[in-house]
Amino acid sequence: MKQKKIKLQTMRAAASTVLIAVACSQAQAQTSVTIYGRVDAGVDYQSSVALKDANGNLTGQTGSKLAASGNQWGTSMIGFKGTEDLGGGLSAFFLLESGFDATKGTTNGSALFNRRSYVGLNGGAGSIKFGKNLFIVNDVWYLDPTGQQFMGTASLVNGRNWPGANNVIEYQTPTWSGFNATAQTSLGEQAGSSKNGRSDGISLVYTTGGLELRGIYDVIRDTSGRYSNLYTASKDLIVGGTYTIDQLKLFAGYENISAPDSAAGAAPDKLKHYWIGANYALTPALTLIGGAYHVKLNHDAGSASLFVAGANYNLSKRTLLYVAAGTVRNKGNADFGTEFDNPLPGHAQNGGYAGVSHSF
Repeated sequence: MKQKKIKLQTMRAAASTVLIAVACSQAQAQTSVTIYGRVDAGVDYQSSVALKDANGNLTGQTGSKLAASGNQWGTSMIGFKGTEDLGGGLSAFFLLESGFDATKGTTNGSALFNRRSYVGLNGGAGSIKFGKNLFIVNDVWYLDPTGQQFMGTASLVNGRNWPGANNVIEYQTPTWSGFNATAQTSLGEQAGSSKNGRSDGISLVYTTGGLELRGIYDVIRDTSGRYSNLYTASKDLIVGGTYTIDQLKLFAGYENISAPDSAAGAAPDKLKHYWIGANYALTPALTLIGGAYHVKLNHDAGSASLFVAGANYNLSKRTLLYVAAGTVRNKGNADFGTEFDNPLPGHAQNGGYAGVSHSF
């Protein structure tokens, strides 16, 4: 009787162990889904905006513009992301993300998930994803002292370094001794050609101690497979780095853009873009920001310099107050603006914005 009792207890313990193992296996296989987002809005000002007539032609006059700001510090967005442990060091993941303008309640584009919508696998050999993503040149964010705010590395290249990409296949290596690489292709999906409308890029990064070095090379082709426009269909090379010393972080970068298939005589088809900057954490909550940017266009198309100063103040881990002011100085036929609206060619413009950004 005693032996039967011991045997019964052993069977119950074994059964309990099996049930626990099954439960753990099921819990491990479940997908962890997170809803996240950010809402960013405030007020924006630009001086010396070039005025246009009803047909969109310049009138030769300028005026200042006061507006509500949306996405100046960072894109307002809502997203869903999830992961599933598949075992053996392999996991599946997905991400769906849509950007919007908080000042109008409208999405940034007609797509439901206009920033990112991809699915992929991650393991010991790295990760691969398929879908829609920000184009790889957006990695310039890591080299920009403003964190790629509306006044920053995108200003003097007319947004060339922050486009999105559809039909993406992207692979990222594991990190080996501080080195990491990401390769991305955005398929053009045109019959008869593998190049028409396709974009490709690679981003390399090396980190050691407080030093981070980064190189990015990408190409965006037009629907004919050509590099026909400096800002929309061109080749882009970016190199730079950051160095952190206690509360101080230093930034430096160089960008070279070319459009060799531009129409003969079109100006410009090459530019060189340089910048330096710094972030200083004055207190755990307050960070001061400064940056200087310069661009030079070929074919006597002019040059421009942008100077930006700002501050971020964290009221909490989720709520941020920000302010930034900048001035752009154009020479020759250059007409770069501090933000949305350009001045007349060769004219200067001042601008600034302040607002609140809340993440959830």
